[in-house]
Amino acid sequence: MFDQTVYLTRCVLRNIRQSPVLSSAAIGTVAVALTILAFFALIVINVQSLAAHWSEEIQVVAYLDDEPQSTRLNDWRKLIVNMPEVARVSYVDREEALRRFSTRLGPDSDLLEGFGADILPASLEISFKAEHRSRQAAEAVVARLKQNPEFSDFSYGQDWLERFESFLDMLRFGGAVLGAFLLFAALFIVANTIKLTLYARRDELEIMALVGATPFFIKTPFLLEGAFHGAMGALIALGGSFALFQVFLQRGLASLLSLSGGGQIVFLAWQQQLLLIATGILLGIIGSVLSLRKFVRI
Repeated sequence: MFDQTVYLTRCVLRNIRQSPVLSSAAIGTVAVALTILAFFALIVINVQSLAAHWSEEIQVVAYLDDEPQSTRLNDWRKLIVNMPEVARVSYVDREEALRRFSTRLGPDSDLLEGFGADILPASLEISFKAEHRSRQAAEAVVARLKQNPEFSDFSYGQDWLERFESFLDMLRFGGAVLGAFLLFAALFIVANTIKLTLYARRDELEIMALVGATPFFIKTPFLLEGAFHGAMGALIALGGSFALFQVFLQRGLASLLSLSGGGQIVFLAWQQQLLLIATGILLGIIGSVLSLRKFVRI
């Protein structure tokens, strides 16, 4: 067993030494493909983290034409809070609405002098449970509340939510398309690298088959070579994506997250890093298998 391991290792190293340019091209292609894929994943992960923080602020505001009596208000609260999406309901009377508006105006709050609280409507602020903080949940609640004619208008930032969700979908789709293209390119380069190595050693492989070497034993060095290309490319991609993370994301998204109170940006978790390396190894092995099935008839 030990002798076989030594032999296979020597075969892999010999193949790499015999075609250093091709091996470098295969490793480099895998590295570029996985680096871009990892960088897109980092952007999506951190933007989703920001979106999750912003989703905590999602609420429906139902405006009232008139301030309701306490009994009527309690009935509304019970009705709304029993909805499966709703976490709590807060009533904001006209005086509180005017005070908040004045606070938002800041130094320009003197513009409100001479106006009474009746210029602003009372409202019900409806907050959602964590699992229902989405545009779909807000629209479902609004659709049910619209059946009550006493609610004059609703606000839940629907335009902003639609744009932001469209941006996330576009980001995911763009990353998936670009990643698929780059992975295919990497697969193509790895497969052709192994293919050229097979051409160079075809006579040797046929002699090995004639003297009794099993097909698995003959093919194993090439599978290991492909796995080596993939593993090295993945490790380089891990380092490259961390460098891009430090240079671009730390300076860009970090300021946005800090301003919004959304925490700090994060790099790939260790499970995701292992998945990246495993993807590189699998990419190399698949490329080798494609070449072996097509060009080795032993």
